[in-house]
Amino acid sequence: MNIDFTHVKPYGDTLNDGMVQLSFTLPVPCGEEAREAARQLAEKMGLDEPQVYHMKDLGVDFTFFVVYGKCRHFVDYAAIRVPKFQNSRMNFEEINQFIRERIGRKVVVVGACTGTDAHTVGIDAIMNMKGYNGEYGLERYPEIEAYNLGSQVENEALIVRAIEYRADVLLVSQVVTQKDIHITNLTGLVELLEAEGIRDRFILICGGPRIDHELALELGFDAGFGPGTLAPDVASYFVQEMVRRKR
Repeated sequence: MNIDFTHVKPYGDTLNDGMVQLSFTLPVPCGEEAREAARQLAEKMGLDEPQVYHMKDLGVDFTFFVVYGKCRHFVDYAAIRVPKFQNSRMNFEEINQFIRERIGRKVVVVGACTGTDAHTVGIDAIMNMKGYNGEYGLERYPEIEAYNLGSQVENEALIVRAIEYRADVLLVSQVVTQKDIHITNLTGLVELLEAEGIRDRFILICGGPRIDHELALELGFDAGFGPGTLAPDVASYFVQEMVRRKR
């Protein structure tokens, strides 16, 4: 199959047919007027021949829709450049061996959900001993001292604990993202560290559902991890980064 990577469109039944599926909720009562509103909205989004395949009454005058249509737009895939990690992924045993052989001491990691964020599911998946999805958390690694500070930790408190524990790595999880509060919290941490003149003392990593590596770099972090990240992904990065920095 010959594909023009400068002109890539969604694929449904045939190449470049542009077929996509999207779902959304409108604050309108369920009915034929609602169906037509969803169809018109999809058309204004740039979909040709939009069809409402599913409509469900959510109660209190809210309706959920599943819509199919043909996307008329395309992207130049060949021109895309995305920041990537320059390191290999290691497993649990390899990471501990790497620390023993290349660093020669335990690595200290402090993690928290900062600001008003009370959702610890992300930081727990990375830090807690039981881990997530078949991978141990950092607390299980014999060559890592992991301190999970939990949720709703103010940036100032995180910095105090990081200094107290002589942390090498700070992990910040941000699950709540309404009104871009995650950007405010993350930016505030970097600004505080810079104001204290200790930004370069730590490898600074953030993660969450709306975070990727590119955004993390823009906000002044060293790395960012999005949904689906496991402890070995994060640990592989920071131990190799420590060696690169000769710490």
